[in-house]
Amino acid sequence: MKQFLKWFGLIAGGLIGVAIVLLVVLFLIGSRKVNRTYDIEIASVAVPTDAESIAQGKHYVEALGACQVCHGQDLGGPTIDECRDGPCLGFSNDSVFGKVFPKNLTSGSGGIGGVFTDEDYVRAIRHGISGDNKSLVMMPSDNYNNISDEDLGNMIAYLKTLPPVDNEQEEVGLGLVGRILTIFAGGLIPASQIDHDAARPPSPEAGVTVEYGEYLSGVCSVCHGDSLSGGEVPSGDRVSAPNITQEGNPGSWTESQFLVALRSGMTPDGTLLDPRFMPWNRFNAMTDDELGAIWLYLQTLPAG
Repeated sequence: MKQFLKWFGLIAGGLIGVAIVLLVVLFLIGSRKVNRTYDIEIASVAVPTDAESIAQGKHYVEALGACQVCHGQDLGGPTIDECRDGPCLGFSNDSVFGKVFPKNLTSGSGGIGGVFTDEDYVRAIRHGISGDNKSLVMMPSDNYNNISDEDLGNMIAYLKTLPPVDNEQEEVGLGLVGRILTIFAGGLIPASQIDHDAARPPSPEAGVTVEYGEYLSGVCSVCHGDSLSGGEVPSGDRVSAPNITQEGNPGSWTESQFLVALRSGMTPDGTLLDPRFMPWNRFNAMTDDELGAIWLYLQTLPAG
């Protein structure tokens, strides 16, 4: 029996040692990914100042980009108190995973609006890179990378007009688990997922078309995955976003049922979608043509 316990202890100790070494190696690999700097050329984007363009930028920010889902209703960034009793997408205050706080986008205290240049906005939104040339954390720039120059310019124009909100935030940083997860979940470090040297795609022509629907549905992939066949909502609640190809919902819905669901949050079976995880209360500000284009695009998706 003593001999057995001795060997058991040696084997168990060896396995623990291997696990510790593996964790250290994974942590170092993840840390290297987190600390990587990106030396890229930021293509300039024309930022208009006229009221019509600013209004278009507001529409994109609020309805098409759903920026308020992470950055808060006033875009001043969520606070710990606001997120304590409910989910906040893109927010983490866990010392093990890491501290991640969607930025205060205004010019108030703690906000980036008073210091960001036009180039800084392009760098962050299109490339997912911060001012120190490192990747932002959990900023879905890999999904926003194909925003057209016109729409991006309008977005920036609107963001520069936001009323100031005072919200000082802690420094963002991934902990042990967060750094290890970056190896397997590329979306945590979006800059690592983007081809920063790729040629810009042509700006899509707005209309009720499959092509325009594909362009507008880029934000859907933040939760539903690149193929829209399902994914995990970026929150600490481990909520799964459903398959929205023809194999899942809304594959079995009619167009009118789809429009009702996006306008009211009510699905054909009488389920009210939780706006904390499916922000229909943001998307319902889309025009009928925009929702119609997305519907046409979803009809073309093969079962995923």
